[in-house]
Formats: sequence, structure tokens, C-alpha cells
Amino acid sequence: MDCPLCALPSELTLWEDERCRVIRVDDAAHPGFCRVVWGEHVAEMTDLSPADRRHLLDVVMATEAALRNLLDPDKINLASFGNMVPHLHWHVIPRYRDDRHFPESVWGAPQREGVVHPAADAVPLARAIDGALHPGGPD
Repeated sequence: MDCPLCALPSELTLWEDERCRVIRVDDAAHPGFCRVVWGEHVAEMTDLSPADRRHLLDVVMATEAALRNLLDPDKINLASFGNMVPHLHWHVIPRYRDDRHFPESVWGAPQREGVVHPAADAVPLARAIDGALHPGGPD
């Protein structure tokens, strides 16, 4: 099987556990764009057990919370398509009213040249994701 999400990730892994990982997507127009990738090659949320679904969504929500806290975007977009890569993953994308595509999706037609906002540094973002998953845990 030739799945880019099953292969060793080319993007930076920010956080991972035995079930999934959070990677930073290399997108110059949308810094902070993250992808939460399920470890096993499955295509749909209903392929997972209820406990695994909860875990995956907890990681998606932790990633959203970390990006909101560190970057203060105008909006966070969450998307799970899998049309091109049928391996379960969620896109977590900080959005700004003055970004290149707003209010369209990041895959839509550009609306303007746009302002590129700074991305969060990898280490603080990884800590923020972990902190959102384990509140009150060790620093």
C-alpha cells in the first residue's frame, strides 16, 4: 500500500502516543496548520472503537486549544476528508480574516495576497497540546 500517512512522516511530529500523532503541515500561507493522524490505516471514524474515537477527538480538541492559546487566530477550521488519502486524519487550521483564502477554505481560490501570520514554535506547541490533554500534569 502506498499511503503517505502510513510512511514515515516528512512533516515535523509535534506530539504522539501509541494511537495517533500530531504533525505540523509545511504550508507557508497557513503557518500553524496541523494534522492529527490516526496510527492504523483506517478510512473512517466509524472504523474506530468508541474509546478510540473519543481519544482521537480529544487530541484534535487539544490541538485546537493549543493553537488558539498560542496564536490567537480569528477562527480554527477542522476538516476530515480523506478523499485523496483514505487514511483517517483531521486538519486543524488556524485562520485569520486577512489570510490568503479567508473566508474560503485553505484549498479554495485565493481571495487576496494575504498576510502570513507567525507560526508557533514547535516546542511550545507540543507542550501546549500535551498540557491540553493532561491538565495539571508535569511541566
